[in-house]
Amino acid sequence: MAIREPSFTVGIEEEYLLVDRETRDLAPDPPAGMMKDCESLLEGQVSPEFLRAQIEVGTRPYKTVREARADLAHLRATVATCGERYGIAPIAASTHPFARWQEQQHVVKERYEVLARDLQAVARRLLICGMHVHVGIDDDELRIDLMNQMTYFLPHLLALSTSSPFWGGEDTGLKSYRVAVFDALPRTGLPDRYDSFAEYQRMLGQLVGAKLIEDASKLWWDLRPSARFPTLEMRLADVCPRLDDAATIAALTQCLVSLLYRLRRDNQRWRIYPRILVHENRWRAQRYGIEGDLVDFGKGELVPYRELLEELIGLVREDAERLGCTAEVEHARAIVAGGTGAERQLRAYAAARAAGADDREALVAVVDLLIADTVSGLDAG
Repeated sequence: MAIREPSFTVGIEEEYLLVDRETRDLAPDPPAGMMKDCESLLEGQVSPEFLRAQIEVGTRPYKTVREARADLAHLRATVATCGERYGIAPIAASTHPFARWQEQQHVVKERYEVLARDLQAVARRLLICGMHVHVGIDDDELRIDLMNQMTYFLPHLLALSTSSPFWGGEDTGLKSYRVAVFDALPRTGLPDRYDSFAEYQRMLGQLVGAKLIEDASKLWWDLRPSARFPTLEMRLADVCPRLDDAATIAALTQCLVSLLYRLRRDNQRWRIYPRILVHENRWRAQRYGIEGDLVDFGKGELVPYRELLEELIGLVREDAERLGCTAEVEHARAIVAGGTGAERQLRAYAAARAAGADDREALVAVVDLLIADTVSGLDAG
């Protein structure tokens, strides 16, 4: 039976850290009024996250990335406006430059109470935020098939999104330290390969049947069939401080899924490499971001990220034109030229130190950059 062409709708979820505007440290217990204000203005599109110093937003599903970007701009602006009344600013970054996880409190909610009890210190260290991109794939079998192939491209998306070089006041030397923190949880990392949706369901049934998890939402893979929607959910990306960069990650995700469907439709497919090989690229993206090389497994050699990105843009050109997101895809070149959130944070820190700031003052300068970047470009496009 022929598979109907997917909808390729796109939706974006982002998690933000809530910063005290006076101290630039995290607000470990923000006023309850702020969340109530956000919920009244963004009904169904905002929710608490695991830690009280976090908040999560989600766009509605859209046909185009441009529409999703406009919704995300509204969400960011609303959270920022609500926070301002309470002396709080959101930052769209995957870690805070100097906050300490030991000082944070989790939200009092049954799901989070269970998480904290089961995972202990591993959960308490989750002072990290991520970006998730959903692409509409209505057919179950197709969703699994495209997941198997899409795994190859996850390191390319991570490298372009990195925004977490600092942890607890330290330059970690990694462009995405968030990944290192998140990998301490069970059921994370690259997904296994499944030959069918039935095989995936059998695996899930074993976990649920043994009372290890309640449902598929506890599979925290880098890429997964969404537990709530008929979508393929990309979860590996860091949060992008700049809205335009976030739109690019969403556009590339949507276009790559479209490319893989187009290949399948034409009786072709992307080669599926062993998980350990893709994991090497994942590590290189986490460590070096866009400044490093990734392995081109077809050539069997390391290639500068900038060259791979050009190939990627060429691969999805047809899909970007059809889906109306050529500008967003090509903005990836601007990210490489100007730096991801990680590079900009490191430059801001170095510039402040060179100007005579001490370590704490330089880290505060990084927070100020993130506050500004989070609300920049919200009125454009």
